[in-house]
Formats: sequence, C-alpha cells, structure tokens
Amino acid sequence: MFTILNKQNNIAEQSTSIFLIKKSELNDQLPISSEELEHLTMQFTENEKKKFSFDRLSHQIYIELVEEKENPNHTLEALRKMGDSLINCLQNRKSQEVYIIAKSLNKAQISAFAEGMVLSNYSFVAYKTQKEKVIRYLETIHLINAEINQEDVNELNVVLEATLMARTLVNQPVNYLNAEGLANEIKAMAEDAGAKIDILNKNKIEALKMGGLLAVNKGSIDPPTFTIFEYKPENAINEQPVVFVGKGVVYDTGGLNIKTGEFMNTMKCDMGGAAAAAGVAFAIAKAKLPLYIMALIPATDNRPGGNAYASGDVITMFDGQTVEVINTDAEGRMILADALSYAKKFNPSLVIDLATLTGAAARAIGNLGVVAMGSKYGEHMTNLKESGEKTGERIVEFPFWDEYAEQLKSEIADMVHLGGAEGGAITAGKFLEKFTDYPYIHLDIAGPAFNTKKFNYRGVGGSGVGVRLLFDFAKGLAKK
Repeated sequence: MFTILNKQNNIAEQSTSIFLIKKSELNDQLPISSEELEHLTMQFTENEKKKFSFDRLSHQIYIELVEEKENPNHTLEALRKMGDSLINCLQNRKSQEVYIIAKSLNKAQISAFAEGMVLSNYSFVAYKTQKEKVIRYLETIHLINAEINQEDVNELNVVLEATLMARTLVNQPVNYLNAEGLANEIKAMAEDAGAKIDILNKNKIEALKMGGLLAVNKGSIDPPTFTIFEYKPENAINEQPVVFVGKGVVYDTGGLNIKTGEFMNTMKCDMGGAAAAAGVAFAIAKAKLPLYIMALIPATDNRPGGNAYASGDVITMFDGQTVEVINTDAEGRMILADALSYAKKFNPSLVIDLATLTGAAARAIGNLGVVAMGSKYGEHMTNLKESGEKTGERIVEFPFWDEYAEQLKSEIADMVHLGGAEGGAITAGKFLEKFTDYPYIHLDIAGPAFNTKKFNYRGVGGSGVGVRLLFDFAKGLAKK
C-alpha cells in the first residue's frame, strides 16, 4: 500500500498528530495542559529527550524535537530517520491517518520527515496468505506547514510512488517476474505516466545483433527483452534526450561460473538498476517535468542451461566490437554495453546508467552510498553529487584513469570484459565506457540496492535507490 500525502491547514478534532518543534516552541501553543508542558520541558531540557507522546485514548499526540545541524542536508537525513522511527508506534496503534504540524520547518525539512514515514510504511506482502497480520494501516499523512503547497505535495507523492514501484519490482521473485514480465510492468508505468513505450522482443533483438544481451540469454528458456521508454513533452527544454540505462538481469545465477548458494540468495535484485531507471523515468513523466528523457532497459536472466555462453567465447556486440568473455558472472556489463551503444542513435546530451554491477563497489563503500565514475560529463557530476547529499543517496566518485583500461586488453578480440582483482568497479566502468561517445556517468548501486535486513527508512529488500537521487538531479536540469 502506498501512503498518500495531503496538504492541510487545520487539524481535525481528535486526530493523531505529530508536532515537529524546536526548543523555542516549547510553549502553550502545543495542545497539552500546563502540567504536561512543564513535564515535557523538563524531559527535553534536563533529561535530553528528543521525543515524547501523550495518549488521549481516542488519538495520540507525538512531539518531536528537531535540532538543526550545521549541514542542512544532514538535518534532512535526520528528519527522514525520525519519520522512520515513528512508524512502528503508529502501526501498533493501527493509525490510518496522521497530521504532521511543522510550523517552523522549511519545505525541504517537512518533506524529508514525510519521506521517511512513507518509505518506512512500505511492505511487500504480495505472497503473504495472511495479509491481515502484516497489513500497513497508515493510509494518509496530512501536512500542515506554511511553506509547502499542494503542488509540492503532489510531486512528492509521485517521487515516493516511483521509489516504491522500484522496490516492488526488485522484490518480485523471478518465477513471477522474468524479462517479459519486467517489460510489461514498465509498459504499465509508462502508460500511466503518459509516456511512449516500445518493447523489443527476441526477434527484434536478434535483428539488431545485440550480441551481449543475446549471449547472456543463451542459457535461459525465457526470451530477453529490450524496453525503450520515451517522454518528450512539448515544452521540453532540451532537444537531445537525457537517457537512463538500467541493468535488467532479473536473476543472476552467475551462468556457467555459477555462484555459491549464499551469494545467489538475493540475486532477484540484480535488476535494481532497471527498476531505478524505470522509476525515475515514470516520476519525471508523471510529474510533467519539461525534460526530454528516455530509459533503455535490456533484460534477461543469467542461467547455466541450454547453450549458455562460456568463458573464452568471443561475442560480437551491437556496435560491432568483439569481446572475449572471461567470467560469465560478469554478465551485467555485457547487456549494458549493447544498450549504451544503442543510445548513440538518439544523440543524447547525457547518459546515466544504473547497475548492481560489482561486488567491488559494495566492498569499497558498503550500503551507505553509490559509486560513480564517468567521462565528458562537465558539471553534471557535481550536480549529481549535490542531489545525492540532498536526498541521502550519496555519491562517491571513483577515479577513471585510462590506465585501468589496460587490464581489458585481449589477445584474440578487441577487449576482454573483466579486469584484475584490484579496482574491479573501475575496470567494469572502463569496459562500459568503450561503448560510449557522449557525456556519460556510470552508477554502481550494488551496495545500497538491496537490504537483507531493515535499514532505517530504506526498508528491507529492494531500496529503490536511484529514483529520488535522479529525480532531484532531473529537476535541476529542468530548471536550467
């Protein structure tokens, strides 16, 4: 269930409410008695508590103390986590609606708190047979704040819906969501947002000679797909599209270089990049940003059956370059390479790919950020980092020195697709770069894309990472 945000001016009587206040607001403006105010003031000042609640039987009053940090973005992240911390209380009370009153907070701050609540209230229960035991009760959050208006709230609803859609795509098991199923889900998203959609089937992919995508698909009985999502409003400020490319490996066994069990358990998440690319494209179109964008999503599973591609194979890619396969578990870069070279036909102003690409990226920075690298990107990387700080989906830029590409030399083909043990995230990026000739940014989301246990407002399972980050970045482009 998706919790809806709504702008309000007043609190309905006997309604559960959350007051976000600063210390200066500890006064008789709060809906509590003088004795309760005295007790609350003591708890906040002497005992250094930051939250308190009053049970009115018919409803509850929660009071949360907001302390602004030196870095405004750190305040936003703290507010998201505050929103997350309240969800269990509301769930235990079976609260269906709640009012957030934040008179002294700015628009970004109340939005961040609401984000934390909505994202934390998500749960994936599609295959639970006793849904009444896990149902999420909170349906509506009313925001009372002078700075935020209904248009702001509508946009925030769109972005959060897109993020949760991406989570749900990632959380779907492959026996319910193969490559064709993923393409159909993205088609429904595009139609809902008023965007164009084109799904290339296996025959069309073969006609285009997308050798990387076809090679990875050889071990599967399910056909691959290549989805093209296009949104071009009449008031678009750009003639050349911004293109998002998402890795859509709906399940990754590793192919003939098969993974061990513990590394295979979460491999339905290997299409987290595709989910994010589709999610941000949906959000941009649904919010009607004046921006010409596309999303390209190659999709398949990677299995060791049939005539599966093997280490030592030489694959001719979509653009004609030849690749010597070193390890079939490095399949994501093979399907992305075809998509990146296909993007050239649209003369893009910028291409950003998202992929759960390397364990090296996850080992380098864990699940606390996104690894980025690229070329010819001008000011885009700086702006993307700023969006990362603002949304809590932080960017760590890795070096992209040409020396890393020396590890990709092949004796029998144009290149190998896998470098050495060191700098694996970077050599993967350098491989992808060989299929680009435009401003390019590669985002490796292997660390934050999936949580095996609850991780604050990012939840458990698919996190939807990339959607909020790239929507904020796209808003910046649209303003220019």
